[in-house]
Amino acid sequence: MEEEVAHWAKVEAAKTNTSVSRMLGTVLKKQMDSERHYQQAQDRFFSRTARPLKQIDQPYPSRESVYDR
Repeated sequence: MEEEVAHWAKVEAAKTNTSVSRMLGTVLKKQMDSERHYQQAQDRFFSRTARPLKQIDQPYPSRESVYDR
């Protein structure tokens, strides 16, 4: 770890009355949770099955009906 970074971490940890190790653990836990949530969202998105826009022998729906919110 760079000297300047280590010094900053020690000062920030002291401000919050914690250790550098605990502060680093908190940062790493947040990163881990963020990546887990992102992966779960990706899994949900890619597990969805596409549904056809139209039935066989039927015309495609209008743009307005597809994007109607």
